[in-house]
Amino acid sequence: MSDISLADAKAQLSDLVERAIRGEDVRITRRGKPVARLVGIHREPKPIDFAAIRALVDQLPEPNEPIESGLRAMRDDARY
Repeated sequence: MSDISLADAKAQLSDLVERAIRGEDVRITRRGKPVARLVGIHREPKPIDFAAIRALVDQLPEPNEPIESGLRAMRDDARY
């Protein structure tokens, strides 16, 4: 656990949050005395629902032209 003053914590909040996400506890002090502790929250990843993804892909319309032609047209439209 590392200690950091309140003034420094204000200036480095984004960095301190990243450190907490990585699992490091950060203790915030005021006038040398601990007043708060910053810790990360453990989140369980959500499982991927492959059936829902497949159902979504199956609902997409079939392309009328090859993908390369569509990409080329989008590129040319953006360029000119």
